Amino acid sequence: MPLLPPVTEIDHIQGNQQAPIELVEYGDYQCPYCGQAYPIIKQLQQEFGDQLKFVFRNFPLSKRHPQAKMAAIVAEAAFLQGKYWEMHDLLLENQKRLNSRALFSYANELALDIGQFEQALTLTDLAEKVDADFHSGMRSGVKATPTFFINGDKYEGSWAGNGLLDFIKDKYAR
Repeated sequence: MPLLPPVTEIDHIQGNQQAPIELVEYGDYQCPYCGQAYPIIKQLQQEFGDQLKFVFRNFPLSKRHPQAKMAAIVAEAAFLQGKYWEMHDLLLENQKRLNSRALFSYANELALDIGQFEQALTLTDLAEKVDADFHSGMRSGVKATPTFFINGDKYEGSWAGNGLLDFIKDKYAR
């Protein structure tokens, strides 16, 4: 199944914008499997460097992970202060602590303007961005997290261990 819509400038992109390998993850900050995939993504980024563009789209499975949507909104609020990826990493590194108090402590840790951060959390735009990511995942055939797309195509293999790394090396790396 193809990625719908394709990656655009409204996505959160890390790495070389012109990279020949585009890896999109639909993830949930409270999902333990996303937590397990997190160091694998970091390894891929190290391994492929400028050849890899990484994109994260929110796919909070709110019925199973009740704190996931608020965590995604918090990451979007951090984006407004230029700290999206730092918050993204903190959330995945601290999945067991995603209550309101912890989320504000992460904002403090990143030296965010707390007044601006609190105000951003009330904006419907941020929840709408999270919802738009979720709906794009549904249109793209995402049913669980993490789900990966490589250069626009859904990756159906195992991402655990070296599965994703070996697949990208074999099919896309030069």
